[in-house]
Amino acid sequence: MHMKTFFQHCQLAACAMAIFSTPSLYAAESPIAPQVQNAAQASFKEWAEVLAIPNDSAVAADIQRNAAWFEQAFQRRGFHTRQLANNGKPLLFAEFPKGGPGLPTVLFYGHMDGQPVNPSEWQQKSPWTPVLKQRNAAGQWEAMPLDRLFAKDVDPEWRLFARASADDKAPIMMLLAAIDALKAGGKTPAINLKVILDAEEEKGSPSLGGVIKRNQDLLKSDMLVVLDGPMHPSNQPTLVFGNRGIVVGTLKVYGPKQDSHSGHYGNYAANPAQLMARLLASMKDDEGRVTVPGYYDSVKLDADSLRVMRAVPDDEAALRQRLGIAVADKVGQNYQEAMQYPSLNVRGMQSGDVGEKARTVVPAMAVAELDLRTVPETEPAALVALLKGFVEKQGFHLVNGEPSDADRARYPKLASLEFESASASSSAVRTDLHAPIGNWLRRSLTKTYGKEPVQIRMMGGTVPTGALVDALKVPFVIVPLVNADNNQHSANENMRLGNYINGVNSLVGILSEPFGSKL
Repeated sequence: MHMKTFFQHCQLAACAMAIFSTPSLYAAESPIAPQVQNAAQASFKEWAEVLAIPNDSAVAADIQRNAAWFEQAFQRRGFHTRQLANNGKPLLFAEFPKGGPGLPTVLFYGHMDGQPVNPSEWQQKSPWTPVLKQRNAAGQWEAMPLDRLFAKDVDPEWRLFARASADDKAPIMMLLAAIDALKAGGKTPAINLKVILDAEEEKGSPSLGGVIKRNQDLLKSDMLVVLDGPMHPSNQPTLVFGNRGIVVGTLKVYGPKQDSHSGHYGNYAANPAQLMARLLASMKDDEGRVTVPGYYDSVKLDADSLRVMRAVPDDEAALRQRLGIAVADKVGQNYQEAMQYPSLNVRGMQSGDVGEKARTVVPAMAVAELDLRTVPETEPAALVALLKGFVEKQGFHLVNGEPSDADRARYPKLASLEFESASASSSAVRTDLHAPIGNWLRRSLTKTYGKEPVQIRMMGGTVPTGALVDALKVPFVIVPLVNADNNQHSANENMRLGNYINGVNSLVGILSEPFGSKL
């Protein structure tokens, strides 16, 4: 994770998570069964092969090649597959032969598309040519022969660099390797297993909900597991139960009908930049809390949720150091708690000119671009209505589009505030921490690693989980498996081999764990 500017869609808030401390090797300390280790390493060749296929989500031919490759890979494991039509960018559906009666059906989601690339920014010949690298004595990454990846002994600290090496081809390959490991051990999944691979996650999954609704019977399931995004930076097994949504808008404050000479009209015509500055400043207090009445009122955090959030091993001192800030806003008592509330963010401002192009004028207009992160308790429309009411209480008359001459003659303070319509793919969703799916996954990872996983009640970024939940009407949990410092969406994206092998181990444990309780 949609999972998009990255903070806008996340694609799983990896940026937010990656700014914590350097990962520990907790997961690598757990023993791995030989069949799991062997299956993971045996899948490396396929992994390198599919990474060599470009997967820009904007290029239909790329998506078609990836869909064909993954379809064959699933078929080799005995899955029944079908490409789901989507305007030249097919999604891929795969279903493992059903087990015994009464087993719940779990749909696993991943995405085969990737972000665009700028090859000149990569420290290798091509982002589509996987390169195995290790750190040298100076701490720099240096290339190794790719054949070392296929040798018997691999160092878990080695990394494979390529676009989509982590986001999101690695988790898909981990799932395939987990099936191989189960077969090697003479086992079959303890659940009925379905898989859907998205084709446009990196573009916000605009078609995902529609494809699901057109194939409702095929995709019918009891639960949803999302294989996307980075683990907690401590590198401990992680479960994410929700994500914030997003709605974006534009606030404009109007001054004179055109930019006007500041010598002639300064002290006479009100400056919209200063009006905008006062208006924006009024929206938050000195501790970063939104001052719009009622903005946070719907959010109620119970004792159990607070306990779970306090247990997340965040290094907030390291976070503040990485961000270069002395103190954090006081919206919550800690980072995790802050993510449970809706936000009001100014993502950009403009009025007049700056630098060498600055003119001595009273600008005609000031513009601020806003994004509001929503939570399940706060519908976008409700937050927008609260914000518009607040602007009006500050003395502004809101207009639709440009103000008319009549508006200018009548109202001393004119503004417009327009938001894009919220979509299902950008909505906030959350599963209860103690829902049956959470108990099942928590139990599995605890058995596999001997310790409860890190539990994220709700991450701050926005991913297309909302489109899935809206169409399927099932509970979900995000199970991130890749290293937090993977550079996803950026140059030099990479996947740590230790995380890959442990991801296979995690999925073997999940697929082997009987669901147990009623849905």
